[in-house]
Amino acid sequence: MAEYKEYITQTQENGNVLISEDVLEVIAQHALSEVEGAAGLSVKPGGEVADLIGVKNWGKGLKIYISEDNTVAIDADIVIRYGYSVVDVADSVQTAISTAVESMTGVKVTAVNVNVRGISRK
Repeated sequence: MAEYKEYITQTQENGNVLISEDVLEVIAQHALSEVEGAAGLSVKPGGEVADLIGVKNWGKGLKIYISEDNTVAIDADIVIRYGYSVVDVADSVQTAISTAVESMTGVKVTAVNVNVRGISRK
């Protein structure tokens, strides 16, 4: 299995810029929140405990993979609002997350894998 980094490194004229995977996670969450029909991330219980013992991304609904070549792949576990097309919302989520991450960081997103984990009636 490939090793993944926790930061994207961008070399600039005056030094390096490091972008944390946590920043990418926030960008992806915000993009998801603006998609019509997406109720949000599917969050597993126990996330606080996982954070305390150092298990990264447990139950947060997003997994960020930063490759050695500074490209990014994202897994998003989402919940969709009842009455919306699952396929259309998932496609919109892929586009929104990819566009937001690429435009805000300048990093190539190689994949946004959307896992629909549930339907919300609200």
